[in-house]
Order: sequence, then C-alpha cells, then structure tokens
Amino acid sequence: GSIGQSDAEFNRFLGYSVRSIAEVVTCLYKAKYRKYITEEQFSLTYGKCFDLLNMIVAFRKNLK
Repeated sequence: GSIGQSDAEFNRFLGYSVRSIAEVVTCLYKAKYRKYITEEQFSLTYGKCFDLLNMIVAFRKNLK
C-alpha cells in the first residue's frame, strides 16, 4: 500500500532523531577529549545513545 503523508512525516522525524543521536555522540567525543566529562560519564551516556539508536532503527523497520 501507499504510505500516507503523516506516515512519511513520522518516518522523516525518526530519521532526524537518528541524525541527532549521531550528533550527540560526536559532542560526547569532543567533551571527553576536552576533559569536560569523565570516561565514566562518556561510557554511560554513549551506551544510552547506542541503545536508543538501536531502538529507533528497530522501530522504523517494524513500521514498514
């Protein structure tokens, strides 16, 4: 079947979410490098980002 306008917008929004997580991870590396955060803070937050990314990707696949 054809995908509706709201479905397409929602899918686009999920794409934005994935790219935003990638941007957060980039900032995490910069913050760790500049010693704004500890290795422990980096690892904890990176792990949460990784889990969230996987959940969004799985959710998108489940929608199709």
